Amino acid sequence: MAEQMLIRRMAFLALFQLDARGELTDAELESSVLHGDDPKIDAPGVKASEQSKAWTLARDAFADRKRCDDVMKNLAPEWPAYRQAAVDRALLRLAHFEIHSARVPVPIAIDAAVELAKEFSTEKSPGFINALLDQAAKKKAAKKEFKKDAKGSDTASEEDAGPQRVSGDAAQNETEPGADD
Repeated sequence: MAEQMLIRRMAFLALFQLDARGELTDAELESSVLHGDDPKIDAPGVKASEQSKAWTLARDAFADRKRCDDVMKNLAPEWPAYRQAAVDRALLRLAHFEIHSARVPVPIAIDAAVELAKEFSTEKSPGFINALLDQAAKKKAAKKEFKKDAKGSDTASEEDAGPQRVSGDAAQNETEPGADD
């Protein structure tokens, strides 16, 4: 498994635990994530640096959860955070944080969330997650374009504002978080 996919997977599982149980120590996260029943996580093979990145990503997304919940509530008022499945909520929060913080390109964040939803959630969840994250990314891009355009005119262009879902392989070809693209 590619390093970034492993980090994201562990971050998702850790974020799920943080949402369910509140603040946890590194040892508690390690116990629940690395020694859980996910066959794709080989606990002895996980490097300390990967673990550290995953816990940091999960904690950062958890700290930013209110912003994500507010965005999702505006986009889907009938599905506020408390009504969402816990898995979907964790995936939305993680991907939204990655998009908002520009850690990875938008299509990679969306695709990774959709792929994890296919594996961990219901049949309808991948479409729900894809639609909400795509709308959130378009809204963010439109705001960015408006700010850029506002310096020279009164209107904002939404052209090229919409990210699209990418194939499952794209998420494996990403760069390190925070690396310049």
